[in-house]
Amino acid sequence: MNWSDYKILLVDDEKDILEFLSYNLRNEGFNISTASNGKEAVKLTSEIKPHLVLMDVMMPGMDGIAACEEIRSMKNMENTLVAFLTARGEDYSQIAGFEAGGDDYITKPIKPKVLVSRVKALLKRRSVKNEVAASGELTRLVSGDLVIDKERYLVLKKGKEITLPRKEFELLFLLISKPEKVFTRDEIFDRVWGENTVVGDRTIDVHIRKIREKLGDKYIHTVKGIGYKYLVS
Repeated sequence: MNWSDYKILLVDDEKDILEFLSYNLRNEGFNISTASNGKEAVKLTSEIKPHLVLMDVMMPGMDGIAACEEIRSMKNMENTLVAFLTARGEDYSQIAGFEAGGDDYITKPIKPKVLVSRVKALLKRRSVKNEVAASGELTRLVSGDLVIDKERYLVLKKGKEITLPRKEFELLFLLISKPEKVFTRDEIFDRVWGENTVVGDRTIDVHIRKIREKLGDKYIHTVKGIGYKYLVS
């Protein structure tokens, strides 16, 4: 992948952190812009349309959560990824960030190599090939050695057909539709089972376990206390 094709907006009210992030990501070839607060981040996002916004949560004035909500309300921003920088142990910030439309979070402090790896993993999401019906509905996803065909409820792994019951299929399709995005447990319940359906607390875990038994453990990652995400191989 040519990383110079990707625009990243870095947002933090601490100058030292912005310099650290900018230096390490520019060294990898990324096209970097910076902002020092939430309002500036919203304005720049509208102007430059970055592929990824990497944003601190706790900032004076408009914080990262509010800025993310503003970005998610913009037209033509559905493909812009938003990842939050959070201090270690800020579980509330992480959950609030996902509920605001964030795709992932990165815990501070972070080592340069880990930072670059996490950013590249997020941007690899765009390598997933989607086929969309005339109605605008996703019908087929291709990611690495997996093909998921919604019209035929068919899963292929390296060309071999894998049989999944309907809910397991819908759960897998949801996760792969946005690779590296963390889906909260509540979001999964609403999208797969429907908010008016009553199911047990362990229902999602059981379905994830069964999917892993059939596909392998490398595809779906557990985000402890929050939910699950699909990893791009």
